[in-house]
Amino acid sequence: MKRVFALLMLFLFLLSLTGCSNWEEPQEDDFFQIMSNYYNKSEEEDEAPALTSFSLPYLDGETADPYTCLDGAQRTLGGLLYESLYVLDPAFVPQPSLAQSYVCSADGRTYTITLHRGVYFSDGTEMTARDVVYSLKQARSSQRYGARLAEVSSISGSEYTVTVTLRQTNTSFLARLDVPIVKNGTAGRTWPTGTGPYRYVSDDTGEHLALNSRWWQDHTLPLARIELVRCKDSDIMSYAFYTREIQLLLCDLTATDAPSVSGSGAYTDAATTTLQFIGINTARSHLSDPALRAALNLGIDRQGCINAFLLGHGLAAQFPVSPASALYPQALETPYSPDHFDTAMAQAGYSSGGTVRLTMLVNKENSFKVDAARRIAEDLSRHDLQITVKALPWEQYLLALQNGNYDLYYGECRLTADWDLRSLIGTGGSLNYSGYTNTDTDALMSAYLRADDAGREAAMLELCRHLSEQAPILPVCFKSVSMLLPSGAVENAIPTAANPFYNLAQWKIDIAE
Repeated sequence: MKRVFALLMLFLFLLSLTGCSNWEEPQEDDFFQIMSNYYNKSEEEDEAPALTSFSLPYLDGETADPYTCLDGAQRTLGGLLYESLYVLDPAFVPQPSLAQSYVCSADGRTYTITLHRGVYFSDGTEMTARDVVYSLKQARSSQRYGARLAEVSSISGSEYTVTVTLRQTNTSFLARLDVPIVKNGTAGRTWPTGTGPYRYVSDDTGEHLALNSRWWQDHTLPLARIELVRCKDSDIMSYAFYTREIQLLLCDLTATDAPSVSGSGAYTDAATTTLQFIGINTARSHLSDPALRAALNLGIDRQGCINAFLLGHGLAAQFPVSPASALYPQALETPYSPDHFDTAMAQAGYSSGGTVRLTMLVNKENSFKVDAARRIAEDLSRHDLQITVKALPWEQYLLALQNGNYDLYYGECRLTADWDLRSLIGTGGSLNYSGYTNTDTDALMSAYLRADDAGREAAMLELCRHLSEQAPILPVCFKSVSMLLPSGAVENAIPTAANPFYNLAQWKIDIAE
């Protein structure tokens, strides 16, 4: 009881500092950790009250433009305001949304997409191809979506048909079209006009999201109104979540700037396409040997690293495709075993008692990655290799990679959901820092991108079998993002990395009458 009283007094003190519902920043640097500690100790003793409303944060002064907004609150709101041609389900399979159907040309380069008719923006105007073409062009020129749409050579449309032409064959390109669509001419506004289930409203009752009465989808949603709470920055959002002023955060709990909200509620993870891996300079003498690289691939305790250093927020992966995808070749996995590693190192000729010294670079600004790199380096240093970890500031780390001044590095890359690996390990790829080149690798990646629906899984299987032998990179895991909600407040929520409200119509929310 004393703990609860102390917590209450701390709340009252902080509220006296803020004086309003738009949170200002607490003064203590370690405040959030203190609050988390309090909550961890008292959470089991006190049952959280039912919600009286459902509120979401937004960053004061930031745009909700889906092409230019920052990761975080505004992007989370975008899942309620905007829709896309296709949405990715939890297994990264593109499902039609604003698109009704499509036809792909025989060469896999031209997509003709037919739009649903009778789709209206929240201002009452009908969506046509003009809006979609405008939106895709806005996205193609943006930093957020530019890379995934870089291979698009042209976008055109008329009435309810949109044509997208690619420079190269990619029969999985629909997985890249989960791009928000806004009304023609509204990008760049603070609140662009969308077709989503909610619309932004600012009136005498305050800022909030109201149901879009013109929404075209036949779903009943559990919330008629969602309150908006203006926050100064991400730290204030964390505190507002802790005090239940807001009810949802979508965040990366292992990011450099991860929020300190441990113990403040329940979380549900969503798989992402963000791959963490060990990059290899295949131009270095010892590391040019595929047998050594393949042996190193067997020496990584991936699940152990996730549990110890990523707080469990990730999926162990031996291949550069998410295990959440049906394309992940589970049958090719080799269970982690030090004995398997020992045997492979001996067969590669690296159990002679000699010493080969290597350095692994890592970005020092993320402690999770530094700890994981050190653990992996230690595990791989059991035989002739002696691997030292060197943690560098981001600018120095990136410069070293770009100049090829490394043996190994702990890296992170956000892949596209079509699992196109050409930029990472293809000849001339923008992220292929070591200049790795292999004609079979290139051919198998090309074959995968040409495969039809019936042959795609087999093509990925062959590509991954080849990568397990060549090991140009050593995948570690795919990160997860976490949707945080008050404990017991919401049932049936299934988030995706792109949209925490993926199945909002199925949510059951405990709100007091």
